[in-house]
This record gives sequence, C-alpha cells and structure tokens, in this order.
Amino acid sequence: MKIAVTGASGFVGKHVLAALRSHDAQIYAVTRDASRLRNEIDASVQVVEMDIYHPAANAFEQLGCPDVLIHLAWDGLPNYKSLHHFETELPRQYNFLKGLVESGLPAMLVTGTCFEYGMQSGELSEDMLAQPNNPYGYAKNALRQQLQYLQSTRPFRLTWARLFYMYGEGQAASSLYPQLKAAALRGDKVFNMSGGEQLRDYLPIEAVSRLIVDMSMHPSGIGLVNVCKGHPISVRHLVEGWVKTLEMDIELNLGHYPYPDYEPMAFWGDRNKIDQTLGLLTVNDGRYIP
Repeated sequence: MKIAVTGASGFVGKHVLAALRSHDAQIYAVTRDASRLRNEIDASVQVVEMDIYHPAANAFEQLGCPDVLIHLAWDGLPNYKSLHHFETELPRQYNFLKGLVESGLPAMLVTGTCFEYGMQSGELSEDMLAQPNNPYGYAKNALRQQLQYLQSTRPFRLTWARLFYMYGEGQAASSLYPQLKAAALRGDKVFNMSGGEQLRDYLPIEAVSRLIVDMSMHPSGIGLVNVCKGHPISVRHLVEGWVKTLEMDIELNLGHYPYPDYEPMAFWGDRNKIDQTLGLLTVNDGRYIP
C-alpha cells in the first residue's frame, strides 16, 4: 500500500509518520520544506517537497500515485477567528484535493475539528448538526461538505476524522502542555492559567496518530468520525496530572486568564463509532488495543 501524508512536518504529521512505521506501507511525506523532515524520519520514507496550494499538474504522480492520502495540512492556526480560513484556505484546500481525486486518488482521510460542533455542550456525536461559530470550524466543515458533494460526481472513499484535543512532544509552543513544560524548565514557581473548570476531551498524540493510521487503512471510507477519548476531564485536573507525572515543582495560578469565548465550558466526544468501526478496547490513558 502507498500512503501519502500532507502536513508531514507538523505536530500531528510527525507522529503519524512514526505510527506508520509499524505497517507494511510505502510512505510519501509531503512538506513545503524537506529540510524539516530529512533528519527526523526513517530513511525508507520518501520526502516530497511540494506547495499544495500551487501544485503541479502531475501532483498525484509526484505523490507516488498513492492508494490513500492522509491530509493533515492546514495553515493559519492557532488563530481560529481569522477570515483566512474560509477566504483563502478553504478554496486552496478543496482545489488541491479535487485535483488529486480527478487524477485517480481512490481514498483520503482528512482531519477536521471538534470546533465544527460550535457552542453545543455535553457529549457530541457524529449525527449532531454541525454549528460552527468561528471561521476555522466553519471552513473545515465546509470542506467536508464540498468533498461529500464531489463524491457524487467522482467517487472516492472519504474518512473525515474530527479531532478533539491532543497533547504531546512537538506541539506548538503556544499550547498548554508545552507552555507548562517550558515554565517548569525555566524554574518558574507559578504557572498562570484559566480557572481550569472547563471540561474537555484529551488524548495523547500517540493515540491520536495510531487511530488516524488505522482508519486510513480501513477498506471502506468511514465518513465522519470523532477522534476522541470519549469522556471529559477538567483542564485543571489534566494539568495537575501532568505536574504530578512529570514531577514538577510548580504551583497553578488558577483564574489568571479568562475562559475562551469560542468554545463551550463542557464538551467531549462520543467515540462509539470509532470503537465499533475499528473494534478497539480502550484503557484509561487513551491507548488502545486492536
């Protein structure tokens, strides 16, 4: 099997490449800057330097004519409110993916976001109506709908992996986990954060990446599916757990920052579909056993 991965030099991309190593697959890692990958990945992975927003006419061939595309690339984050997401990113993304389908791509997995659900609270399942309330969530959901319309004229298998929250090594410095680690390394005695009472659905990036890889290899398109742990944890308890596990000498300054206004106080994913589709058993830390 040939698998191409866009956004391969990003946080999720590097972990997806690592997860693919345990599978019998020929891997094409797609990035705009090959130097970001060449010293970090297995020599068996073929690095393809490509600007997917200005692809060549033979882009499908440059990607090795893959059996599956794992599409992770998306610019403009973490500014969720930027109009860039639907003014610029959405049409570029669709045109790239449409071009590959028209050239013969038979299957793709594209990562979406829990922000597609908008301000809906509680447990969020795939059969709920998407109600995005920020430009990023709107653009992602619109891309999903465009690809579904494309399927009616150019059939291909589609898995839309709606990601919830993740943490792990290599995450953007502005994210909560690396901020906490950086504060501890500096020797800070206090870590400023929100009140921490918001409930979220978190998985370690290793578990997310394994789920993405397993879904991409499913013989039929799964459609829309939540990629989540399936039960909530307060951000405060999550951070307290990191502090304890990593043996940090630091106190939490709760309430220093306001809660984000683009997400509800309590939401988490229903993961019944992904478990039923892949036949998984879960354990408490988010790892899974096939």
